[in-house]
Amino acid sequence: MMRLPRFSFVAPASIAEAVDALAAASPGDAMIVAGGTDLIPNMKRRQQTPGTLVSLRRVRELREIRNGDGFAIGAGVTLSELVERLRTSPPGFTVLRQAAQQVATPHLRNMGTIGGNLCLDTRCNYYDQNYEWRKAIDFCMKKDGKTCWVATSSPKCLAVSSTDMAPALVSLGAAVTLRSAEGTRTIPIGALYRNDGIAYLARRPNELLTTIEVPALTGWRSAYWKLRRRGSFDFPVLSVAASAKLAADGVVETARIVLGAVASCPIEVASAAAALTGLPLTDAQIDAAAELAAQPARPMDNTDFTLHWRKQMTRHFVRLALQELRGDDLRSARYRISRQLL
Repeated sequence: MMRLPRFSFVAPASIAEAVDALAAASPGDAMIVAGGTDLIPNMKRRQQTPGTLVSLRRVRELREIRNGDGFAIGAGVTLSELVERLRTSPPGFTVLRQAAQQVATPHLRNMGTIGGNLCLDTRCNYYDQNYEWRKAIDFCMKKDGKTCWVATSSPKCLAVSSTDMAPALVSLGAAVTLRSAEGTRTIPIGALYRNDGIAYLARRPNELLTTIEVPALTGWRSAYWKLRRRGSFDFPVLSVAASAKLAADGVVETARIVLGAVASCPIEVASAAAALTGLPLTDAQIDAAAELAAQPARPMDNTDFTLHWRKQMTRHFVRLALQELRGDDLRSARYRISRQLL
């Protein structure tokens, strides 16, 4: 049986109390826990060993969803709550609902939060093992070792970003608010991530992610496609989030295509989106965009399936996402791939 290490537990009742608790701890010693679906297993495997856990379960401010000039989502909103709220949302928000609906299982979505999924630890076959397994092969660079076992000559960790919500929100042009005892800052959500398996977040240790701001999406359509071995529970080994604003005649006014699980951060492929702008979503344009989107996808041999096949699937999944934006009926393909109708 894997047991948790010893730690102190703090349960603030407000955002102000939470950031004060983070400020009072030694740098890097305190970690935030909301649903705990990622952090608690990591602690049992001794991948993360914080001296203090700052729980957000009592912070009601983080459980609010507000409509206005766009959509403001508290970081403590559970994924199940978000799916339910978005069931009757406009087409622009479809990518967000589809991404949330495919995270893990219903039980985990009932606990896991959107903020927790955005801050999800990067993953790797050599890292996501128990302590004894990792010790037996010699620890990896991400925790306790000096070598990245995926690519032994790599100067940085190549663990994979496995968040579903980040690619979806990047495709919508969302922003996040980070609060600390020193003040508040708002940044584009893409700026929250670094392509480094260890230092994968630009969030500082004393900062709390409080709100996700999604702009108004009038005239937008969006879609999210996820590759994994099983139809539930599994993390993505490839994800594609596509969003586009279409004119009345079907011409693409602007678009974003974002890849997940092919690097240590979500990858926005601006060249693929640019290939669609000013043109209708014909089969030829979709194929051209899919080819461009596959170029920066460089999956490594550190997750499920072979890396060569996963790269090939990038073209296919971008094509499916764009066809869905166009209005094609892809229910049978989606059910075959995701084992559920979204």
